Amino acid sequence: MKLLHGLLAVISFAVSVSGLLQQATLSFTSDSSGLQLAGNGVRSQIILDGKDWPGVIRTANDLAMDFGRVTGTNATIELVNNTVIEPMPLTSNGGATIIAGTIGNSSFIDYLISAQKINVSQIQGQWESFSSQVVSNPVPGLDSVLVIAGSDKRGTIYGMYDISEQMGVSPWYWFADVAPKNQSAIYAMNMTKIQGPPSVKYRGLFINDEQPALTNWVNDNYPMGEYGPGFNHEFYSNVFELLLRLRANYLWPAEWNSMFNVDDPLNAPTADMYGIFQGTSHTEPLMRATKEQSLFLDGIWSWTENQANVTTFMEAGAERAAPYESIFTMGMRGLGDTTSPTLNASELEQIITVEQQILRRTFNTSDITNIPQMWCLYKEVGGYFEQGLSVPDEMTLIWADDNWGNNQRLPLSNETSRAGGAGVYYHFDYVGTPRDYKWINTIQLQKTWEQMHLAYERDAQTIWIVNVGDLKTLEVPINHFFDMAYDMPAMSSPDSTMTWLVQWATREFGTAAANATANAMNTYGMLAGRRKFELVDPSTYSVNNYNEAQNVLAEWSDLVNQAQGIYNSLPAASQLSFFELLLQPALSGYTLHQIHITAAMNNVYAEQRRTSANTLAQQALSAFNQDHAITQRYHTLLNGKWNHILDQTHLGYDYWQQSERNTLPPIAYVQAMETSLAGNMGVSVEASNGSVPGDSNYNVALSNDTLVLPPMDPYGPATRYIDIYSRGTGSFTYTVNTTGISWLTATPSTGTLSAAANHTDQRVLLSIDWAAAPNGSNIVFIPVTSSDDYGNYGAPQVNLPVNKTSVPASFHGFVESDATLSMEAEHTSANTSTANASYAIIPGYGRTLSGVTLLPVTAASQTPPHAPVLQYAFYAFSNVSNANVTVYVGPSLNTIPTRPIKYALSIDDGPIATVQPCPTYMLGALPDAWNGAVANAVWANSSTVAVTPGNHTLNLWALEPALVFQKIVVDLGGVRASYLGPPESMRV
Repeated sequence: MKLLHGLLAVISFAVSVSGLLQQATLSFTSDSSGLQLAGNGVRSQIILDGKDWPGVIRTANDLAMDFGRVTGTNATIELVNNTVIEPMPLTSNGGATIIAGTIGNSSFIDYLISAQKINVSQIQGQWESFSSQVVSNPVPGLDSVLVIAGSDKRGTIYGMYDISEQMGVSPWYWFADVAPKNQSAIYAMNMTKIQGPPSVKYRGLFINDEQPALTNWVNDNYPMGEYGPGFNHEFYSNVFELLLRLRANYLWPAEWNSMFNVDDPLNAPTADMYGIFQGTSHTEPLMRATKEQSLFLDGIWSWTENQANVTTFMEAGAERAAPYESIFTMGMRGLGDTTSPTLNASELEQIITVEQQILRRTFNTSDITNIPQMWCLYKEVGGYFEQGLSVPDEMTLIWADDNWGNNQRLPLSNETSRAGGAGVYYHFDYVGTPRDYKWINTIQLQKTWEQMHLAYERDAQTIWIVNVGDLKTLEVPINHFFDMAYDMPAMSSPDSTMTWLVQWATREFGTAAANATANAMNTYGMLAGRRKFELVDPSTYSVNNYNEAQNVLAEWSDLVNQAQGIYNSLPAASQLSFFELLLQPALSGYTLHQIHITAAMNNVYAEQRRTSANTLAQQALSAFNQDHAITQRYHTLLNGKWNHILDQTHLGYDYWQQSERNTLPPIAYVQAMETSLAGNMGVSVEASNGSVPGDSNYNVALSNDTLVLPPMDPYGPATRYIDIYSRGTGSFTYTVNTTGISWLTATPSTGTLSAAANHTDQRVLLSIDWAAAPNGSNIVFIPVTSSDDYGNYGAPQVNLPVNKTSVPASFHGFVESDATLSMEAEHTSANTSTANASYAIIPGYGRTLSGVTLLPVTAASQTPPHAPVLQYAFYAFSNVSNANVTVYVGPSLNTIPTRPIKYALSIDDGPIATVQPCPTYMLGALPDAWNGAVANAVWANSSTVAVTPGNHTLNLWALEPALVFQKIVVDLGGVRASYLGPPESMRV
C-alpha cells in the first residue's frame, strides 16, 4: 500500500477526519491552492466516459448523491462518449468538475496521461489502485478539476468512494443509518494521492446462518422467490454497495435457504456490474449452492456413487458463472456442510482434476492459471491435505480458523511461493460446538488484529473471507476486518486498534464524541469477548469469590452509563446509528448479564433462606422482560426498518444448538409467610455460601454457628464483608461486636432489619487500622447478635484471620495476599529483547487488561534462558513446595505443526518448566480441551514450583510467536474458584 503516513497523516487527520487510516485530500475550510467542490452555491459535475465500466458509472451516481447528503445539493453526472485522443472541449457548469475514469477505458484519463497532465506510473498495471489530484487546465474550457484515475474498474470505484468517505458519508449510511454531518463547503486540497494496491487481493464476506434474523427480515422486505426467501438483486445491491464502500470485492452469498443464481437471475449480473467477485462457500463447488445439491442434482450428492451426474451438475454451475468475475470453489464435501462419509484424499485429487477439466472446457482454454480458484481447508478437508493431498499450484489454499477466530494453520515456509497463494476463512459468527454464537456482536477487535496480522505476516494475502452471519449487528468488526485487509501496513502496530476506533468513531459520530465512543467500544469488546453471550449462564461468574459477578455487572453498568451519556450528547440525527452500533449492544449485554447474575444471586440467597431471594427473583424476571423491550425498541426503529434483526434467541441454551425460545434461568422463592427455624436473622460471609445460625451444606460443620472469612493483610482488599439479612417475618436489631478490638471497625456495626422491602439485607464492611494492628498472625472472633432468638441454635460468630505482614522498603513488585499472587502480563518488573525478537503489548486484548506477545510473528523459536524474557518481581510470605503457577494465554492454535505454541517459566534461577498450552493435533481435528479454551477465551495451564518466603522473580519466556500472555496467577494455597481469576495483586 503506497500511502503517506507519519507526519503527513497526522496533519491530514487534523484537516479531514472522515477517511479511516487513509491520506486525506479534502478539507471543509477554504484553501487558496485547492479546488472548491461543493457548497456556497458551487455544484459539482462529474464527467465520465460513457464507455467506461458500468460499475464506475453507477458509483459516480452514488458520489453525486453523496454530495447531496453532505451539502444538500447533488452533483450532476455528464457522460461523454468520445473516441478521439483529445476529448472535445468541455465547459464548466459554473461549479466544480470531477473527471473520473479507468485507464484504458476512459478517453479523458487516457488523454490526460498522454498530455502529461497526470502521471499514473505508480498505479498503472496495479490491482485496484487509484490516484486523485487537482489538475490545472486539463482540457480547453476547464481551469481546474479534480481527476480520479483508476488502474482498473475497482480502482476507479474506490477512488470515488474515497471522496464520499472523506466528505463524511459512512459506508454504513444505509445498513447502520449513519447520518452524514452537513458541511457548508468541501474543498479538494492541491495534492496528489496514490492509493493501492490493497494488502490482500480478494476481500470478502460470507452471509451465513441467516435464519432466523436475516431471513425473517428479507421475508418482510422483499417478495418471496420461487424456492424460498427473496434474497434477490435488490437485497444484494445494498450488500454490493456496502462491500465496495468498505473497499472489499468478494461475496459468498447466503447459503442455507437460498440459491444466489437461481433465486434471482439478476443476482449474478448485478454483482458483476457493481464490481463484485461472486463465489460460493467452502462446501459449494463450482458455483452450485448447497440447496441446489438437493433440488436439482440427478441422484445423490456422492462422488463415489454418482460421479457422472455430479460432474454434469458442477459443469452447469461453471458455465452459468463464466460470464462474470468469479472465484471458483474447488473440491467437495458432504451434503449440507458436513463431512462426506465416503471421500478420501485420493478421490479429492480426482475431483479437483475433473473440476479443472470443467474450467478448461467452460473457458475454452488449456491455461486456467488466470481463472481464480480456491480450495478451503475447512474441518475434515484439512485432514486430506495433511495426508499428502496434491493441490495444483495455481489454486489458492484458504486456511480455515477453528470457527472461533483462531487460525488453525497458516502457510509454512515451503508453501509461500505457490502461484495461487494462500488465504484465510475467518469467523465472526458460528453454528456448532461448543455453542452457537450469532445473536449480536461479541468480537474483540484486538484478537482479530492479532490473528489477521499473524496471517498476513505469514503470507496468507490472496483471499480473506469472513463469516458474518446476518451481517447486521456485526458492522464494527466487519469494517475493522476490511480495513486491515485493504491496508495491513497501516495497522501493523499492536496498538493500532485504538487508533482505528478513534477514527471510526470520528467518521460515524464526529470529533466531539470520538474519544469517548472509541473507549466505550473498546470496553464493550473486552466485556463481550470474555465469553460468548450464548455461553454465559448463572454459574459463569462467582457470586461469592472476589466479588467477581458483582464487579462484572458493575462494569457492564458503567459501560451502559457511558454509552447513554454519549447518546444523549449527540445530535438527533446521529443517535439512531449510535443506538444500533453501541448503545443497544451495551444495553443488551448488560441485561443478559443482569439476568444471569441476578438469577445466580437469587439461587445463593434462596439456599441461605434470605427473604430478599424473592426480590432478586422479581429483578431477574424484570431484566428478562427488559431484554425483550430492547429487542422491540430496535425492531421499531425507522418504522420497522430493522424488524426481525434481533430475532435470534440467546437465553436458555442447554446444548450447542440454539434455544427455540428465550427462557429465563431457574430462579427460586422462599416462603415469605414463614420464619426460618433458626430465627429471623441470618448471617453469611464473603467467599462462602454458608448461613448461620442453623445448618447449611456450606457451613464449617453440622450445628456449628461459626463462619470463617478470608484473611486480611495490608496488601489485600481494604475490606471484607459480613452479610446480615432477614430470614423471617419479623424485625430484629443486629450487632457486630468488635468491642475490645480498637483497630478493627465494622460499618455499620448495628442496625435494624425486617421482612419489608429495602430493609431486608445489610452488608457490614470490616476494615483494619494496620498501624495499630498487632504484628504477626491472629484470629479475631466477632460475635454477631440479634435482638431476636436463634431458634434452636446458638448465636453466630465470625472468625477473621488477620496477618500483619510487611515487605522491605527497598522491594518493588507484587506482594502476596491471601496466599495468592495475581499479575497482569503487561505489568513486568523488567523485560528483555534480542536483535531478532522483543515483546509488545496489545492494549485491550483478552479478558482483563491486555496481552503481551513476541514480535515479529515470524521470529524463530526461542530457547531460554537466553531468549527475551518477561520478569515479575514478587514477595512471598508463604513457604510452599508445590505452588501452582497458572498462566492465562489467548486461545491461539498451533499454526506451525512442528512448532506448537509454548512458553517456559522459572522462579529465580530455579528449574525451567516448559508448557505447551495447545495440545498437538492433526489438521482436520481439534486439540484436546479446545471446547474449554474457546468457551473461556483462554488456555489456562498450571506448573508446580517451590516458593519460599522473601523476594523472588518469576521469569516467563514465549518460546514461539503467536502466543499471547494475559495473566499469571501463583496459588500459594489461597486461590478460590472464579472465571477471570483473582484480581491483580498489589504492587509496591
